[in-house]
Amino acid sequence: MNYQETIQYLYDSVPMFQRVGSSAYKPGLDTTYALDAHFGHPHRRFPTIHVAGTNGKGSVSHTLAAILQAAGYKVGLFTSPHLLDFRERIRINGEKITEQYVVDFVAQERAFFEPLYPSFFELTTAMAFKYFAEQKVDMAIIEVGLGGRLDCTNIITPDLSIITNISLEHTQFLGDTLAKIAGEKAGIIKQGVPVVIGETTPETKPVFLQKAHELKAPIYFAEENGRMDFEGISPELQGNYQQKNTRTIVTALTILRDLGYRFDGPMVRQGFAHVTELTGLMGRWQTLSQSPTLVCDTGHNVGGYQYIASQLKAQHCGKLHIVIGVVSDKDVNGMLALLPQEAVYYFTKASVKRALNEQELQSIAEEVGLHGEAYPDVVSAVKAAQKNSLPEDFIFVGGSNFIVADLLAGGDALNLDKRLLR
Repeated sequence: MNYQETIQYLYDSVPMFQRVGSSAYKPGLDTTYALDAHFGHPHRRFPTIHVAGTNGKGSVSHTLAAILQAAGYKVGLFTSPHLLDFRERIRINGEKITEQYVVDFVAQERAFFEPLYPSFFELTTAMAFKYFAEQKVDMAIIEVGLGGRLDCTNIITPDLSIITNISLEHTQFLGDTLAKIAGEKAGIIKQGVPVVIGETTPETKPVFLQKAHELKAPIYFAEENGRMDFEGISPELQGNYQQKNTRTIVTALTILRDLGYRFDGPMVRQGFAHVTELTGLMGRWQTLSQSPTLVCDTGHNVGGYQYIASQLKAQHCGKLHIVIGVVSDKDVNGMLALLPQEAVYYFTKASVKRALNEQELQSIAEEVGLHGEAYPDVVSAVKAAQKNSLPEDFIFVGGSNFIVADLLAGGDALNLDKRLLR
């Protein structure tokens, strides 16, 4: 099989949460342990940082990777989901895993893993750990897939754990209260390993404190970090929510420095200022064209949209156009209720089975006072927004990772600025 055939085989043969949702969720670590033993426990051959949370874990992971790369480390980065290419999930110093490695991994190992019936994420995690070990990374930043306690990344014992924040999401798996979800995400806290908590609520803070106390893990709350050890930071990543992420990252950096990681102020500033160039991150309040301005963001839940909505309302522009699509297992009403009623809406759906029908989305939106037309795909919706916009207008595209993925894939048809598509 070539690369495309191999990727299609993976999509067809192992359940992928990104595409099909809850039917791909596989709790428990038995399969992960079996894969890990088969490959010789590769995650033990490099230091790690483990990052969990409802929102912000991708931005935090990529920014930390960029800073450590700027400091001269060979940094593995494992994140999910991908937007355009599976290989985005597994990078070393910003370079995606090679197509040939993916092909060879599947060809050589399928006789072992097929009888295990692993999930897509279980298999991808095993591939990443094996790749990082073979490439002899100095360290790797590992983003949790879903939850924490039963996530297949949770076999690692990191140098530092980070939990960005807690919002109500994936309640069918993680629990229906903030405290229950915090308990699942607190599962990444390890014996004696320091942990940074980015944000807390009255419901979640006691959960983190209790878990850290049980495991004698030093705990640091970024909200209580009154000092900024690294001056002159000018983050490349925009969006109001990045202010919280920045404090989380700076708190983590002070601990990493105490643990013996070597970096200085200029390296930190370079990392913050060049995240997309150094790591390939896309879709975080990313500007893709001007006149009219077109911005996309992968925010996809109520917690994320609290920040996105406030930023949209603060835009100083002509008319505001919002292209939006969501997946059916999100709190759609909660997200829509946060958005400005004065905008023109273009309701659409992404090219995945989990996508909510655009006409159903339109109907739900009208109940909360949001009005617009429905379009069968992202490209047609964005084209309509572009046609209806004046140079001084602002177009926002979002609602899910999949909407942004379809937008980026349609860049040529939409005349997006290729210099801005990193």
